[in-house]
Amino acid sequence: MGTLEIVKRAILYLVLAAVGVLFILPFVWMLLGAFKQPQQIMTIPPISLPHPWSVENFTSAFQLTTVWRYFVNSLLVGSLSTIGALFSSTVVGYGFARLPAKLKNFWFVVALSTMMLPYQVTLFPQFLVYYKIGWVNTYLPLVVPTFLGIGGTTLFIFLMRQFFVTIPKEMEEAAVIDGCSTFRVFANIMLPLTRPALVTVILFQFVFAWNDFFGPLIYLNSSDLYTLPVAIATFSSEFGTELGPLLSLSTFALVPIMILFIIGQKSFVQGISTTGLKG
Repeated sequence: MGTLEIVKRAILYLVLAAVGVLFILPFVWMLLGAFKQPQQIMTIPPISLPHPWSVENFTSAFQLTTVWRYFVNSLLVGSLSTIGALFSSTVVGYGFARLPAKLKNFWFVVALSTMMLPYQVTLFPQFLVYYKIGWVNTYLPLVVPTFLGIGGTTLFIFLMRQFFVTIPKEMEEAAVIDGCSTFRVFANIMLPLTRPALVTVILFQFVFAWNDFFGPLIYLNSSDLYTLPVAIATFSSEFGTELGPLLSLSTFALVPIMILFIIGQKSFVQGISTTGLKG
C-alpha cells in the first residue's frame, strides 16, 4: 500500500469519525442529562459529566406519569407485531423462494412495489376500514397487519425470500426422499438454517414497533393504551419545563432496544451480510 493510499484512507476515517461524533452527540447529551440535576442540564459546555450523579430525574418521571403502564403497552405491541412479522415473512418468503406457482415472480414484484407507497397514502383508507370494524382505540391495527404481511412487513418477506434462496435445494430434496412433508421441511429443515435472518427480522420489527409514534397516535384515543413514544410526547406537552424527567424517560425507552441489539448483534450482522447474495 502506497503512501498516497494511506493518506486517503486516513482522511476518509477522520471524516467518518467526525460524522459519527456528530450523530452520537445528541445521544450522549441525553444520557448524561438524565443523570444530572435540573440546574446542570442547560449549561455550557453541553457535554459534561454529572456532578454529582443523580437519579432524581428518573424518580420524578415515575412520580409524574405511569411509566410502567406505557412500558408494558409498548412491550405488548412490540412483541405481538414481531411474532406477526416472523410468521408472515417466513411463510410467504418460503413460498416465493421454494414452492412452485404460476406467476410467482410477478406477484413477488407486485409485493415489493407496495414498499414504494408512502405510509401517509394508505393511512386514511386503512383508518376508515379499521373504524368501520371497530378496531380504533385498540392494538389490533398495530398488530394484525403484521400477521398478514401488510405494510413494512414486505421488507421482511423480501429478506426471508432471499435467505431461503441461498439454501441448497439438495437439503430439501434429501428430506423429501426421507418422507418429510412440505411443512416438516419448512419447520424442521429450513427455519433452523435461517436463524441470522430471523434475528434480523426480530430486531428490525421490534425496534420499529417500539419507536413507532404515528401509528399509536392515530389509532389510540385512550391514554391508558398509549405506548412509550406517545406518552413521552404527551409528557413533554404537559410538563414542558421538566427537562430532566423528559430526558430520563427517553433514556429509559432506549434500554430494551440496546439490550436486544447486544444479545442479537452477531446474528444480525450475519443476516444482513448474507441476505441478497443470490437472486
